[in-house]
Amino acid sequence: MAATDVEVTGVVRLGQFLKLCGAVDSGGEARELIADGDVLVNGEPEDRRGRQLSDGDEVELRGRVWRVLVEG
Repeated sequence: MAATDVEVTGVVRLGQFLKLCGAVDSGGEARELIADGDVLVNGEPEDRRGRQLSDGDEVELRGRVWRVLVEG
């Protein structure tokens, strides 16, 4: 499945990224999905909402994939 590239500036954490890419509407929704193990980072379940993402990381939720592109 093809990833959608999402450009970010500076440090971005998983919960923030899920809102930024439009995967969730709120931080509460992100927290719940992450706690339930529904979010994958680079193919592995991630349970830390505050996980810092790096350039090239891929985040997957509900069959969709987003790739982090850090500007600068």
